[in-house]
Amino acid sequence: MKISVDQTKCCGSGMCVLTDPDLFDQNDEDGTVVLLVEQPDAAHEATAEEAANLCPAGAITIS
Repeated sequence: MKISVDQTKCCGSGMCVLTDPDLFDQNDEDGTVVLLVEQPDAAHEATAEEAANLCPAGAITIS
């Protein structure tokens, strides 16, 4: 699994951080998503997918 984020799409809702703070953070200046782990281990796969599904801007992509 690989996570990609598009900061230009991000609206700063923070759903990703609330879903898995080990994978995502928010930029202190504008609140946009910061990806902490590009290839999560199996323990975080479900929450990574959930974060992508919850993202209102569609800024998170899982492949």
